[in-house]
Amino acid sequence: MRKFVLNECLNTMKKERILVIGSCGQIGSELTSALCAAYGEDNVVAADIKPPFQTRDRSLYVQLDVLNRSALRDIIYRYDVSQVYLLAAMLSATGERNPRAAWDLNVQSLLNVLDLAKEMKLHRIFWPSSIAVFGPSAPKYNCPQQTFMDPTTVYGISKLAGEGWCQYYHAKYGVDVRSIRYPGLISYKAMPGGGTTDYAVDIFHHALKHGSYECFLSEKTELPMMYMPDAIRAAMELMNAPYNKITVRTSYNLSAISFTPEELAGTIARHIPGFSVTFRPDERQAIADSWPASIDDSKARADWKWQHEYELAETCRDMLAHLSVKYPNNAFELAKPGVFF
Repeated sequence: MRKFVLNECLNTMKKERILVIGSCGQIGSELTSALCAAYGEDNVVAADIKPPFQTRDRSLYVQLDVLNRSALRDIIYRYDVSQVYLLAAMLSATGERNPRAAWDLNVQSLLNVLDLAKEMKLHRIFWPSSIAVFGPSAPKYNCPQQTFMDPTTVYGISKLAGEGWCQYYHAKYGVDVRSIRYPGLISYKAMPGGGTTDYAVDIFHHALKHGSYECFLSEKTELPMMYMPDAIRAAMELMNAPYNKITVRTSYNLSAISFTPEELAGTIARHIPGFSVTFRPDERQAIADSWPASIDDSKARADWKWQHEYELAETCRDMLAHLSVKYPNNAFELAKPGVFF
């Protein structure tokens, strides 16, 4: 039902030229494909700092350092871009090793896009925030849309600052910038990208390759998560929502499922008998401990009718069904996709 609603909405939208910055990343690679399917490949420009040979299935691709404002302006002008999805970012764990670089990329890239949106009168901007904006003072369960925020990582600090800039540019200049606070994301298409929640991707690869996994978080660390198809659909639905339905101009809370490493391991073990996990928390444990265990996203559900589709069981079934093709010679018994329970 949700896919029909999205397709119906897309069919009524005026087709525009869309620029996806960070198109080779975890979100960007799948979002670019979804946008191409919805709007046509000629209407989507994929951009990333990587050279073109590292991309695939792209009708239009440009190499771009988003911190180069002049180059970004040229691309927007050359391709007559009217919408931008800005996905370039340095994630939490990687950012802690390079705090100044993370700040520069995460904040200056947004300011470059917002400035050009104002100058060139772009129609709409999408920029993802994160649950990393919350800190230890935020409620642990059902963390509300508005609460005290004291992020403990440069990633979280940069995302919180970015939310403020989004609200400012909308209020002062009328820039229609829209944002959601993503939880941890799970995808079979992209490898882990340096985030604290990336154990929930890495664990599937190790389960199929080795039958075991060493987790860098403790077994009881509950965190909000989302399967990538839901995450992609959320971004597209938000961008297609009527202007007058958007009441949050910082960033919307977004939620789907919450679970612990222990619960995820147990669900995988139902499909891979003998799969085992050891727990050796590292420096990422402190980051995870500062984040909420669950998120209240009632504003998104009320304003633009957000609904998630994938629960933990469905996520695991789909991940294993797809990754078992990537690892066909694994030595571990795996239920066939048709008989997953």
